[in-house]
Amino acid sequence: MREYSTALQVSVPTTGNLTDDVVTNGTEYADVVVFSRRAGSAWADVTAGEFLEEVRAVAKGLIAAGVEAGDRVALISRTRYEWTLLDYAIWFAGAATVPVYETSSSAQVAWILEDSGARAAFVETAEHGSRVKEARDDLPELHHVWSIDGNGIGVLMTLGHDVSDEQLEERRTATGPGDLATLIYTSGTTGRPKGCMLTHGNFMFELTVAIDELDPLFAPSGEQGEGASTLLFLPLAHIFARIIQVGCVKARVRMGHSADIKNLLDDFAAFRPTFILAVPRVFEKVFNTASQRAVADGRGKIFDRAADVAIAWSRGQESGRTGLAVRAQHRVFDRLVYAKLRAALGGQCEYAVSGGAPLGDRLGHFYRGIGVNVLEGYGLTETTAALTANLPDAQKIGTVGRPLQGTSVRVADDGELLFRGGQVFAGYWHNDEATAEAKDAQGWFHTGDVGEIDDEGFVRITGRKKEILVTAGGKNVAPAVLEDRLRAHHLVDQCIVVGDGQPFIGALVTIDVETLPTWVEQHGKSGDIHALVDDPDLRAEIESAVEEANKAVSKAESIRRFAIVPAAWTEEGGQLTPSLKLKRGVVMREHRDDVDALYIR
Repeated sequence: MREYSTALQVSVPTTGNLTDDVVTNGTEYADVVVFSRRAGSAWADVTAGEFLEEVRAVAKGLIAAGVEAGDRVALISRTRYEWTLLDYAIWFAGAATVPVYETSSSAQVAWILEDSGARAAFVETAEHGSRVKEARDDLPELHHVWSIDGNGIGVLMTLGHDVSDEQLEERRTATGPGDLATLIYTSGTTGRPKGCMLTHGNFMFELTVAIDELDPLFAPSGEQGEGASTLLFLPLAHIFARIIQVGCVKARVRMGHSADIKNLLDDFAAFRPTFILAVPRVFEKVFNTASQRAVADGRGKIFDRAADVAIAWSRGQESGRTGLAVRAQHRVFDRLVYAKLRAALGGQCEYAVSGGAPLGDRLGHFYRGIGVNVLEGYGLTETTAALTANLPDAQKIGTVGRPLQGTSVRVADDGELLFRGGQVFAGYWHNDEATAEAKDAQGWFHTGDVGEIDDEGFVRITGRKKEILVTAGGKNVAPAVLEDRLRAHHLVDQCIVVGDGQPFIGALVTIDVETLPTWVEQHGKSGDIHALVDDPDLRAEIESAVEEANKAVSKAESIRRFAIVPAAWTEEGGQLTPSLKLKRGVVMREHRDDVDALYIR
């Protein structure tokens, strides 16, 4: 049994709670800009002092409305400034936030509100409110529903006028590290979502360590506005964005929010973040879009060469051997190509943080080669986000980094990764059986992921324990390795590798509807994906992607047959989780006939 631990070298607070950062910032750094919030088409600065006053006013309203210490308050909204404001106001009132994805169905909303016993809820829009209203009769604990767009925040600020500063401070400071900060429901790739109980202490441990280790990302802002900044566009209902939110508040990193992905490039240009966070699919789409635009402009070969040079340059940085020719070409392409790509991210972005799924070697080297170092990490909702991370001064592309300080990793006999540390959750809400399955008596959390630890302590994820396919010949195959490489092709949107109990491995592939029109025009085709699903040229393109993916595995693990399916797999359709993970059970159920057809001779 292989094990690796990283010693804790910083002092983690043993008293207080997450609201202390807002109080410290608002009193000691009152004039420092800590947010830039949307104001129509412009951005308006919010200082630490202003944020503190807003949080206090809303928290007083919650207390006046009858929200008690320990109550759960649901929050259904897109990523916006008010999300962060309400999150901290709920904590100031001594309550716990229950985030709900704004894309959740009425049934999902009803389940989370019922299971959590939410006393109150914030919704962003009237449409969100209607989903809550549908379940209201079955939610006797739910006393209040406030709408963000319906001036719910203003109503609470007025309601709290009679609550004194002393009352609020007594409520705020009564919360300690062991108290519940948030109840986050797993995205539910299988079964009903379970509520993960994360304490203030979990967040305090995670962020004390992460900010210390990722120091270049979290350089605090001063009164002159210098320092780090980031633009959040991932859902704050997900722990990945949430931990960055809390980390930015703690470190006084200027933060903005973007709810509309369609306007993201314009927002980057206006906000100019120094770092961003995204899931691998975002990095794949940025690369593929840039590649296709270059092809459309007749510069496809130049872009391809520039990409190859960026990758070669990055690999050389890792090995310490970069040839003169690569260095010379890298300087040329930096002016011609890479600078334009960096400009698309606002021109100041030096780092990106990737999580949620493996990024892949090629993309990792490409982005570092163009001057945006993507630091890949690994964690789960149950571990308050990161357990491991590649650091600016300790990075190995293709891995998810070493364990963070105070964290231990172990590879069990069956290959499953187990972790132990102060960021590991308290357990599942009202579900002792599931807690006992996930967290053993020694405190080791069983991740369900399979992986390896190298001699330097870097962790590599190789697949999901429950998703390992066993062919009829007894070969164990991790589908994630093949799927990640397949999705790197510009025409591939999603894919699923199959073959459990079958004589060979197969795959179903969906086509990216954003890049398909360019390919159609270039190849003189007509029609949409339904008309092209059996087109020999399109199949040849996907065949090349399959061949490239197969280079990562042995012959026994390689994809022998594939099928292109015209249906898109989306969150709205129920095939993807809000964090863009594939719901394998749903896809397999919906495409049972397509899978069976792969094995008909």
